[in-house]
Amino acid sequence: MEEQGGKFLLVDDNVVVRTGLKVLLSDLFPRTEIHETPNGDHMHNKLNDHVYRLVIMDVQSINTIHFKQIEYVVNKFPETPVLIFSMCSESIYGKRFLKAGVKGILSKEAPLDELQKAINLVLSNKRYVSDELVKVLVDDVYQDKPSNPFSMLSTREFEIAALLLNGHTVSDISNKLKIQPTTVATHKARVFDKLTIKNLLELKDLATVYNFP
Repeated sequence: MEEQGGKFLLVDDNVVVRTGLKVLLSDLFPRTEIHETPNGDHMHNKLNDHVYRLVIMDVQSINTIHFKQIEYVVNKFPETPVLIFSMCSESIYGKRFLKAGVKGILSKEAPLDELQKAINLVLSNKRYVSDELVKVLVDDVYQDKPSNPFSMLSTREFEIAALLLNGHTVSDISNKLKIQPTTVATHKARVFDKLTIKNLLELKDLATVYNFP
């Protein structure tokens, strides 16, 4: 596609990844101004100060998936497309990202030409979906139940399940997500109920089977 200039925003807490991606994008889109930021707080300031043609973001840090960052951009800046560029498993998180409103999900292990393809599609107001995610979406169409039981969880339940699996206590999660311990406990109970498990050990076993998170 013809390069139109403008600005891209990179959101990634790894400075090495940001620097490398910035160099690549500068070569692929030479007339585009590339901005970068390490986290959601700085991202908010950038989005309020500039108009971006595209936000490329990794929403995973310290075993946490920051769905709120996606929701913030999609809801407050609906004209700015979001491309997720992450090591998150597409088979587990892909549908949730799409439902949250992103225009594409790309693995950090994808080749350079796939990155360029994904960006060009998103800038053309189309969606980019990898072959792996297409297979997941097609499989779900032909099954009565989701192929992955973790797909039944709400976004908050999903976050809490991931934190529990990474060794965080109810108190830890309460502090991390800035919600009451009783709220965390309620969500934890719902997670166990939806997954038909009784304890954390069974949650770990189920997570191993489905490669979660």
